[in-house]
Amino acid sequence: MTQRISGIHHVTAITSDGQKNIDFYSGLLGLRLVKVTVNFDDPQSYHLYYGDELGRPGTIMTFFVWPGAQRGRPGSGQVTAISFSVPPDALDYWRKRLETATLAPTRFGEQGLQLTDPDGIQLEIVAGSKEDARTPWSGGSVPRQHAIRGFHGVSLSVEGYEHTADLLTQALGFKFEGEDGNRFRFVGDAPHAAVVDVLCVPDGIRGTLGAGIIHHVAFRAADEEAQRRWRQRLVDQRQNVTPVIDRSYFHSIYFREPGGVLFEIATDGPGFTVDESPGSLGSALKLPAQYEMARSQIEATLPSLRLPTESTL
Repeated sequence: MTQRISGIHHVTAITSDGQKNIDFYSGLLGLRLVKVTVNFDDPQSYHLYYGDELGRPGTIMTFFVWPGAQRGRPGSGQVTAISFSVPPDALDYWRKRLETATLAPTRFGEQGLQLTDPDGIQLEIVAGSKEDARTPWSGGSVPRQHAIRGFHGVSLSVEGYEHTADLLTQALGFKFEGEDGNRFRFVGDAPHAAVVDVLCVPDGIRGTLGAGIIHHVAFRAADEEAQRRWRQRLVDQRQNVTPVIDRSYFHSIYFREPGGVLFEIATDGPGFTVDESPGSLGSALKLPAQYEMARSQIEATLPSLRLPTESTL
């Protein structure tokens, strides 16, 4: 197979409090808030995007904001953990900065910290064995030499890993890298943001949707033509794939892998500067064209948000 997934495009989760979410991901973790928009399928709720300076694929963490939502139950059929990459010598800095973090088990030679965000999402800060050459966002609260470079990977929890493994390797072109207990590692073509760990949890409880749940993981397609080829390949393998959906900042297709985890394949472009300049990313509410006529009503419904060091949106 010549076409292979390079790595992760973005990860989307659910938060019950937009302001606490901004304070944590932008204020504490030092990511840039690159886009404040609405859920395209529910314009009465925010959709927040974080990443590096431009929100490049492989760095994009996004959240549906459902104010006051009850917590969901993490479990099988879900992405259950997200890991971020930092330089090998940055763990001491992050250990001091993240007072509630604990040491993560050493896996595949990697050292890391584990913690939860305000909604209970499981996160890891991973210092890989090789230098992550990506340029981090340097205008935030974390010194550049210690800053998060983007994703390291994600962990999926499924009842039985074999069918998920087959889809990752046979359909998407991931390489099997090894196993550690019930953890099976698969890696895409990209040097970073390419790790998918599959956790086999045959006795695990099925996860439910709500705050603190990772909604889906998106993988990268270089452009629309590559995405069309991915869609046809998945259809040929009897996957139930959506039509291409325009998300303004990328185009998307969605399907559920055999273990129940929602996968997306998203195009690298056009990116977040289509409606804001690089210097002003994340500083104003941006709406897709179909909702601009309802801007006043939408703005009246949405709660105000404040960046850690800036004025109210």
